[in-house]
Amino acid sequence: MNREMGIRELGRRMDAGEITAEQVVVDSLERIEAIDRNGPRLRSILELNPDALAIAERLDRERSERGPRGRLHGIPAVLKGNIDTADRMTTTAGSLALAGSIPAEDASIVAKLRAAGAVILGKANLSEWANFRGKRSLSGWSSQGGQTRNPNDPKRTPCGSSSGSAAAVAADLCTVSIGTETDGSIVCPAQTCGVVGIKPTLGLLSRAGIIPIAHSQDTAGPMGRTVEDAAILLAALAGTDPRDSATREIPDGYDIDYARSFDADGLHGARIGVARTFLGAYPKVDRLMSECLDLLRDLGAGLVDPADVETSGTWRDAELEVLLYEFKHGLNAYLASLGPDAPVRSLEDVIAFNAAHADRVMPHFGQELMEMALAKGTLGDPTYIEALDTCRRLARTEGIDATMEKHNLDAIVAPTGGPAWLIDEVFGDYGHSSCSSPAAVAGYSHITVPAGQIAGLPVGLSFFGGPWEEAKLIRYAHAFETAAKARRPPEIPTE
Repeated sequence: MNREMGIRELGRRMDAGEITAEQVVVDSLERIEAIDRNGPRLRSILELNPDALAIAERLDRERSERGPRGRLHGIPAVLKGNIDTADRMTTTAGSLALAGSIPAEDASIVAKLRAAGAVILGKANLSEWANFRGKRSLSGWSSQGGQTRNPNDPKRTPCGSSSGSAAAVAADLCTVSIGTETDGSIVCPAQTCGVVGIKPTLGLLSRAGIIPIAHSQDTAGPMGRTVEDAAILLAALAGTDPRDSATREIPDGYDIDYARSFDADGLHGARIGVARTFLGAYPKVDRLMSECLDLLRDLGAGLVDPADVETSGTWRDAELEVLLYEFKHGLNAYLASLGPDAPVRSLEDVIAFNAAHADRVMPHFGQELMEMALAKGTLGDPTYIEALDTCRRLARTEGIDATMEKHNLDAIVAPTGGPAWLIDEVFGDYGHSSCSSPAAVAGYSHITVPAGQIAGLPVGLSFFGGPWEEAKLIRYAHAFETAAKARRPPEIPTE
């Protein structure tokens, strides 16, 4: 079986009776055993769904008797380990403090995924607490799951915090996955592992039932080996939800049929700005990006170069202030919702647990961010309100909005980041360039697509812009992907 098959081809073969969902799931489970738990031990899967095979069998019978529910019928998907499932899997954010925790209700996007007929294969490992615990963290490491490794080079990082979600798709352990992002946690691991990641506009996907960091920036988003697969998954997850007030902001008439956007000539006539702020860190990345810009021109795009978001980075201190306040508020609310039998009931309980089990929970880095968050007040504090206003002004009004208007742009492009760095358990993650922050802090749309390799390590090209621009960005990314053909499946030894 060709493990690189996408959603459309898998569905065609299932409809033709050439393969079954059960066979696809069995193949995935065998590959997980061979390279995720043995061989290079990628550790991208935190926990397998014990009901995955039974679900696949039921879906095969349903396809035979009534036909498929849609494009995702029988397709194996992996969820980041901070997304609630009310089944026999736990939801822990990778933390031993939540070991055994099973919420009473599926996350809203999980309910949508089940209704679409996808097979939830398991939970993906992640940077513990979505990388909001300590200052010197180690991307892809959690006390529950250990260290996720990059399928392109297991000595190197997968980035984070949606580390396992990206690595599992890149390594062909599943067809698609779901990650979450506050600032970079979808687009960085997607580009570093060599897959497509979409960080949607805040409110396009419900956050209900997802362990939070910050409600002003958090969102879930899809990952796939192609723009088409990621877009199909995004369409299945999008929509309003009474459990998340942010989804009320979805504009009337917003079209989630992103398949309309698939056009090899989709960049023709587009006006694309080049954010040179995010170039200059790596000469080899700069050379690759120069080739990407040439290709965009060849595809008919008009480039405005430079077209920098001039406020980039000026919100850094305010952003941290917002995250600290909102993390305390959001995590306390989530933990309290788990009921009296939950292993921990508050941020204070988590900090105490970590301290009591420091040898297992904190062998590489501490919990300074959690301690800083605990010291914050309520969301009514003037300090928080001012910091949030600052972020929105600098990232939106004076940031992306101003750049798009000044240059009359359809989108902005930049290198998503640099190639994967070596995993370092002594010093943790070290400096790397990323263009995630403008769209993340603004709450706007962002997609990364494979752009090429440097010494066999993937690098992504980012398209970002204003809110509710997913269809436009998908069209541009698909056109670039079709022409560039830059994704290279990693060569992973199975022994």
